[in-house]
This record gives sequence, C-alpha cells and structure tokens, in this order.
Amino acid sequence: MQTELSNNLGVEHAVFGFTPFPAVAAAISRAGGFGVLGAVRYTAPDDLKRDLDWIEAHVDGKPYGLDVVMPAKKVEGVTEADVEAMIPEGHRQFVKDTLAKYGVPELAEGEASGWRITGWMEQVARTQLDVAFDYPIKLLANALGSPPADVIDRAHEQDILVAALAGSARHARKHADAGIDIVVAQGYEAGGHTGEIASMVLTPEVVDAVDPLPVLAAGGIGSGQQVAAALALGAQGVWLGSIWLTTTEAELPSPRLIEKLFAAGSGDTVRSRALTGKPARQLRTEWTDAWDDPNGPGALPMPLQALLCADAVSRVQKYEVEPLLGTPVGQIVGRMNSERSVQQVFDDLTRGFEKAVDRVNRIAGRSAEQ
Repeated sequence: MQTELSNNLGVEHAVFGFTPFPAVAAAISRAGGFGVLGAVRYTAPDDLKRDLDWIEAHVDGKPYGLDVVMPAKKVEGVTEADVEAMIPEGHRQFVKDTLAKYGVPELAEGEASGWRITGWMEQVARTQLDVAFDYPIKLLANALGSPPADVIDRAHEQDILVAALAGSARHARKHADAGIDIVVAQGYEAGGHTGEIASMVLTPEVVDAVDPLPVLAAGGIGSGQQVAAALALGAQGVWLGSIWLTTTEAELPSPRLIEKLFAAGSGDTVRSRALTGKPARQLRTEWTDAWDDPNGPGALPMPLQALLCADAVSRVQKYEVEPLLGTPVGQIVGRMNSERSVQQVFDDLTRGFEKAVDRVNRIAGRSAEQ
C-alpha cells in the first residue's frame, strides 16, 4: 500500500492513523503506517511532553505526527471563564435533569472532570505547538481546517508537512490557497466532526480540486478493499481514526463502552451536536437523543456545548451509565466487532488490499483480452 506520499515520508503503507492514545500512535508507525497523536485533550504542556517522550522511546525511529484543533483566525484574550459565563442557565438545568433521570452519581468532592477539553482555545493550542516543535514530528494536522498562517510558516521552516481536513471541494481549495501540503477529504461516514458529503463522492472531487496536492481519503474506511478503492479514486493514502478505538493498545475508559462498540452496527451512529456543538458522528445514545429532541433546548454552539457537558461526560464514563454512554465513532463501527492489536489491523488491511488489487487486475486482464 505504497504511494508517492508514503514513499516521501518513508513509511511502508500509506495509512495515516489518528488516535488520542500514544501507544496506538506508536504502534501504527511501528507497523509501517504513520501514527498521528491527537493533542486536543492536552491542557498541560508537561502532559504532552511526557507522551511525546514516550512515543519517541517506542516508535523505533519511525515517523509520526500531531493533530491539533485551532481556528484559522486568531482569537486572543478570551478565557475559559469568559466562555463559561455565556452558558445559559436553562441549558445547565437540562443537563442536571437528564443526568438525574438516569441516576448518574456526582463526581467525588474535589474530583475534576477528566473530559474538560480546552485544546480548542488559542492559548492552549499554541502551547501544544511550542512543545511539539521541539520533537522530530513530520506532520502537523489541523482538525478545524487551515491553521493560522504563522503556524504553517513555522512548520515549513522545520520541514514539517501541514495537513488540514476538508468536507467539501470548496474547503479543500481554501486549504490549498493557504499553503497546506496535504488535504484530508473527510466524508460524511467519518467519526467526530464531519460534513455532509459521502466519501465516494468527496474524494475524487477534492483530488480534482487541489491537484497536484496529495489527498488522503477519510470516512468509513476500515478494510483493505476500501483502501484500494480510495487509491483508485485518486487519493495518495487513507486517514483512519475509528478503527483503532477497539485495538488492544487503546485506552478507552469503560469496558461497557467497548462492548457497545462491538455490538453496534453501521446504522447505530448519528451526526449530532450533542457533544461539542458542531455536527460530530458518534454512537447514538439517550444523551444524543435528548439533545436532538426538538422539544429540548438544543445544543449550544462550539465551544459552549463542550464545556457545558464536560462534567456530565466524565460522570457517565466513570459510572458506566450505559444508556448515556457513547463516543465519537464513524459508521465503520459495524466492522469493529472484536479486539485486535494494531499489527493485526494492518495485517488484515494488507490482505484485503492485495485481494482487491488482484480482483481488479483479473477484471482488467479479461477486459484487455476482449
């Protein structure tokens, strides 16, 4: 599964794996792919430094990258307290009532939320970059489109490629104009924040829109056959996220959540604003249903919704309240029905890829003979 992009980066397979777990990122790179660590949950620079040190010690010299969440336009002087003050009391009460309905216990006194993600804030994201640029990362990806121009320049000065996610050809062209090196075409099927165009349509549109920039296909990909299809559509690799959640190296906080992922079919996800305020594909739960109910208050815009729900999510995860228990995940969850190591995932990907290529070659051979 090699392309010009994977060869330029020195990786065996054109499989880019996004994950919040350092052990998974390192295992992806060791297996011949390109591990990308999600940085949004790191609010303390020392924590990110600790985990990048760990990756450095366990990646066997293979390349890896970092994924941040920061808007293209700088927003300065806004604190977390300023944002908290903007949350309506009615929405706070709705959270309390929903948790009470399902008997979700409070966190212990003094226990902080483990899901209080503020990596979207300008000052937090930039401290992440200050740490990351001291490491030999080969790729910086931004989940909210093109990062600020000064960040792109800083990365290029250190020979770091910059990637940005796009949900439409129009977005992709903006990324190209901003100086991005790689565009990730993320289809409707993907887990987390995603647009409304399916991968089969989106990938070739983005390939044509930004040619000759390399494009990675994302969304609904979890088999070697799908990797082959993505490359046939013009992508120079694939960007996989959900498939790693149920690997042995992952660190999901709840055994019951893993069981729910194993049991879920491809129709058991929903694109909802319930978690962050932006449309994000996740397991459908009583929590997403409550926020999507037209009789409810409706989700707040990002980042208000994420801050509003931070303690609630931590409580649901800690006490494993099954009706409310969910996670961002793509429609590929229907194939995630057993625990595998990262290496086993790659073994399955390569076998499926070879079968798909052989099948197409046989068809092409018969067509040539005819």
